[in-house]
Amino acid sequence: MHVNGAHSWKVGAGTSLAMCFALYLRDCAGLGVIGKPAVSPVKPAVRCLDPRQVVHAAGGVPALRVEWEAWWYELVAGHGNGTELPTPPDFPEFDSMPALQRLTHAHYGTALAWTQERDAFWRQREVKRMHDGGQRRFGDLVRERELELGRPARNFSLAVVELPLSEIRAWYIEPDMLILSEDLYDDEATFRSYVQPVVEIIA
Repeated sequence: MHVNGAHSWKVGAGTSLAMCFALYLRDCAGLGVIGKPAVSPVKPAVRCLDPRQVVHAAGGVPALRVEWEAWWYELVAGHGNGTELPTPPDFPEFDSMPALQRLTHAHYGTALAWTQERDAFWRQREVKRMHDGGQRRFGDLVRERELELGRPARNFSLAVVELPLSEIRAWYIEPDMLILSEDLYDDEATFRSYVQPVVEIIA
C-alpha cells in the first residue's frame, strides 16, 4: 500500500517479506523477543524447535542470537529491504554469519512457505482495506494536525511496514520508520493512539 500525501509529505506503506522471514526464524529458534526494536512474536505462532544441534559448530545459540540481531538491524535500517530474501542453496548473504546461515539452511522451506502465506494474507486484507477506504487514516491524521497547527505539514517521508505480530501496537524508529502489527490498522482507536503521537512529532 502507498499513501501519497501532499507535496510536502509522503507515507509509503507495505509489508516486508525479508522481515517476516527473519521473524519466523527468530521464533522458530526460540530466541525470544530480541533485536531493536524488539517486536512481539509472530501471529500465527510458529513451532519452536531447539536450534542447538544445528548451530553447535558455528558458535552455538549465543552466536546465533548476536548474528540474528545484526541481521535485524540491517533490515530495519533498510526499511525491510523490500521483497529480498536469503538466496538458496548456500545463502551467501550470511557468509559472515555461520550460525544464522546454518539455521536458514535447516528451515528455509518452512520459513519461505510461512512467509508467502502471510504475504498473501496481507494482500487480501489490503484489497479489502482499499475498498472500505481504510487506507485514508494516515492522511486524516496529518490533516487534523495541519488544522491544529494552522499550517501545512512539514516536509516528511514515513516508511510504514506492517508485519504479522501478535501484539497490536506500533514501534516508531526515528526518524522515518514505523512498524505496525498488521491488525493495528483495522482497530481505529488503537491505531490512532499509536500513530497520532508520531504524526505530531514529524508533521
